[in-house]
Amino acid sequence: MNKPLAERLRPQTVDDYIGQQHLMGPGAIIRRMIESGNVASFILWGPPGVGKTTIAKIIANSCKAPFYTLSAVHSGVKDVREVIEKCKRENAGMFSQGARPILFIDEIHRFNKSQQDSLLAAVETGIVTLIGATTENPSFEVIRPLLSRAQVYTLNPLSDSELATLLDRALKNDEILAAHGIDLQQTDALFRYSGGDARKLLNILDLLEQSTMPDKPIVINDAIVTESLQRNPAAYDKNGEIHYDIISAYIKSMRGSDPDAALYWLARMIEGGEEPEFIARRLIIFASEDVGLANPNALLLANAAFDAVHKIGWPEGRIPLAQATVYMATSPKSNSAYMALDEAIAFVRKTGNQPPPLHIRNAPTKLMADMGYHKGYLYPHDFPGHFVKQQYFPDSLGHPAFWHPCTDNPAEAKAAALHHARWNPDTDTK
Repeated sequence: MNKPLAERLRPQTVDDYIGQQHLMGPGAIIRRMIESGNVASFILWGPPGVGKTTIAKIIANSCKAPFYTLSAVHSGVKDVREVIEKCKRENAGMFSQGARPILFIDEIHRFNKSQQDSLLAAVETGIVTLIGATTENPSFEVIRPLLSRAQVYTLNPLSDSELATLLDRALKNDEILAAHGIDLQQTDALFRYSGGDARKLLNILDLLEQSTMPDKPIVINDAIVTESLQRNPAAYDKNGEIHYDIISAYIKSMRGSDPDAALYWLARMIEGGEEPEFIARRLIIFASEDVGLANPNALLLANAAFDAVHKIGWPEGRIPLAQATVYMATSPKSNSAYMALDEAIAFVRKTGNQPPPLHIRNAPTKLMADMGYHKGYLYPHDFPGHFVKQQYFPDSLGHPAFWHPCTDNPAEAKAAALHHARWNPDTDTK
């Protein structure tokens, strides 16, 4: 049986690699490591099919280093320790030449704390160079001591132009596709269904090749790609589709206040084997980003759902996820806090690092007190209503407004009215 197209076309050198120019382009950090032969431990974070495994293999090939691979799905502490022992027994001359063994761990986010702990000493003492790959945010899934020993590099979905380069290479260089001949008519659907995932694109080409008679050319157009994928829904990287496309549909359904659609996409993720903690984290983000001040209890419920999933496990953990999903979808919505922060960040980038006014700085030393630190500060609890008007922004900035409350829901309207009464008591609020 032929290897999959994605494996047949896997790049072997840095010059063959497509995409991730911020890491692999001329002068970029990982390319410099490869060219110097001095590779430090790092973790690659990005969606499926963007070249994480390929980068690790290119490094191993280029540096002539012993290369070991573990999958976090199938490996335990025992497997990690066995690999580390093999690395210790590697010819000492390899270390003197800088060819330190490389341990590539795919889906490192699936390692639990004890498994990750078992890597620490080997990474710290230079027994191995660790290259991890993950589709999950390492800040949540990788222990802090390991993160401190391995730089995290983010990989992005491939652009349409990069997918076009990959398509051109496949059609020109692959003997099996060339044997058919290619009738390339349209690429919109091909790129859309690929979604920035190189492996998806190549798997779709594999599907089209397998469904074409040997003596016929492979026709690529929008209608054929769409029809082929609808007829073969599992033909390409189902996990990638669920993880990135369906989570988007789930969030948008809750944002659009459609609990039934949200439950449908939740069920799709559950049936597809999605990590329950990933869903629970998205609920926490949604509670702040989309429900926000319109219903502050949403964040409490989302956090409770996350805790419940950890405490009771799977499959019962689906029940609090369902409760939280319906609650988020039917809750009033406001993104005012989220948008206010984005506006404040943009303002900070524009105005630079302005110093706080002296009266709201602490004065822990006599010298600072003599310089006017804390002088004139008004303690709000000493005033009626626990409020007094004073300057909290840097003096040069005045008092810009970032929070624009959504007053069409009772909870936020009440907070907005109190805020207005405090800071603009003499203005008409009607």
